[in-house]
Amino acid sequence: MPTRPILRWPDKRLRQPAAEVATITGDTHAIWTDMIDTMEAMPGVGLAAVQIGVMQRLAVVDASDQRGQALRMANPVVLHASVEPRDHEKASPCLPGVSARITRPRAVTLRFLNAEGEIEERDFVGLWATSAQHQIDHLDGRMYFDRLSKVKRDMLLRKARKGG
Repeated sequence: MPTRPILRWPDKRLRQPAAEVATITGDTHAIWTDMIDTMEAMPGVGLAAVQIGVMQRLAVVDASDQRGQALRMANPVVLHASVEPRDHEKASPCLPGVSARITRPRAVTLRFLNAEGEIEERDFVGLWATSAQHQIDHLDGRMYFDRLSKVKRDMLLRKARKGG
């Protein structure tokens, strides 16, 4: 399947919350397949549909070592988050050339519609949890740099405008 172009900051769609997905259809599966191909081409460990201009609450995550384990999620929400933090150097293809250290919960429990259209609850730890939370932020119209202090965010965006 084809890879899709990634929206670049400051595209206004990156600030818009995505629409809920009512049911999993053939179109949903086609979008997920394109998202996985796009994620693998980056390469990355996750992608939200918003990043390719599809304004639906769809995400894929694959933080496996061997790859090919992509999890397809619709309407993912965090039910529980650990109090134990995990720092991770975050970047996004929407804002190439820059990254920042972000602290998020080390583990989360998510609820989402899976590829079969069934409601699933699953625990994620480490990079899987970090990536899933990053994708949910995109679906909510947030970027990873929104989690930085104003000073650090402004420095990061200045650096990005200068080309990294």
